Amino acid sequence: MLASAIVPAHARAVIFDAYGTLFDVHSAVGRHMAAVGPDAARLSETWRAKQLEYSWVLSLAGRYEPFWTLTERALDYAFARFPQIDRAIGPLLLDAYRSLDAYPDVAKTLQALKARGLRTGILSNGDPGMLNAAVGSAGLAGDLDAILSVDAARVFKTSPRTYDLVLRSLPVVANEVVFVSSNRWDIAGAAAFGFIPVWVNRLGLPDEYVELSPSAVIASLDELAR
Repeated sequence: MLASAIVPAHARAVIFDAYGTLFDVHSAVGRHMAAVGPDAARLSETWRAKQLEYSWVLSLAGRYEPFWTLTERALDYAFARFPQIDRAIGPLLLDAYRSLDAYPDVAKTLQALKARGLRTGILSNGDPGMLNAAVGSAGLAGDLDAILSVDAARVFKTSPRTYDLVLRSLPVVANEVVFVSSNRWDIAGAAAFGFIPVWVNRLGLPDEYVELSPSAVIASLDELAR
């Protein structure tokens, strides 16, 4: 798909989800694969699934705790689920999560978008400390105009209050914002809010939430910059 069809001419900003979209959430366990052992991939998948589940349950219950707290609790659950894995590796995994690997196409995509006069930013469930650490370790700070955490709204995505943080932070209206995420549920929330949602479907997953469809589906961030 041509970039002009993905980022329309009237767009003024391209905002990205962070975890799973810009940063590889499985790279923390990946760095310590040998120490974790043969169940490393399943540990990482469970850790991520519970991290998200906790955010949704709290939001529906009208409660909020920082995403880092949920990340720690989710890892505790993952260790309980796989008791054969040595819990002593936990602090190393948490430390690695603060400096997750950015996908290789991230920096050049952000730079290409800014060269076209677009504002760029992050809107993430991550709390400010997590996001600043990840952005800093990846060397992306100079390529972003805004780093927005749902912590300011005290609720997690997909609450409309989270997406509204973009409009409160940048001089744009909803239909001028291209919102990019690898999480299909996040794309559904962005579509419901009125953003131009672009789904990064790296794994070729089947579509869902058909009534809240993306405006475009891409396999990598490179397609935004072409």
